[in-house]
Amino acid sequence: MKPIKFSLNGEEVILALDPSLRLLDVLRDHFHLTGSKEGCGEGECGACAVLLDGHIINSCCFPLGNANGHSVVTIEGYSKTKRYKALEDAFGEEGGMQCGFCTPGMIIAAESLLNKNPHPTEEAIRIGISGNLCRCTGYNMIVKAVKRASEKGAGLW
Repeated sequence: MKPIKFSLNGEEVILALDPSLRLLDVLRDHFHLTGSKEGCGEGECGACAVLLDGHIINSCCFPLGNANGHSVVTIEGYSKTKRYKALEDAFGEEGGMQCGFCTPGMIIAAESLLNKNPHPTEEAIRIGISGNLCRCTGYNMIVKAVKRASEKGAGLW
């Protein structure tokens, strides 16, 4: 089996695992990174979202072998950044997290959006988080949180 080599939260990893394994399962079972969750297992809910080379992907539908040569950042790795702190504060201030199940995926979606568009409109934010489902907030508080983070965290993105 050919080794799979990629960066995980800034550290190089080399794995001799089946390349068809889902990235989500490898993150949770091999690395014990449980912030990415399995909600639907079909790429519809965004609970498993991670960043691949700075772009959001659903790790439940992403084969491990496709990570070879790339950079993967989970919520655990992202939480060590100033950008995360700006989003965390804004989500808290705006009530953008309730049960918390969707929050890691929403934060990853917000980072992906703000990395491309540091000053998004409300419509752009709604489109940016549209791949993430939330049963608790009704999205308005999450949209306000992302907007607040973009304003208060000016210069971070």
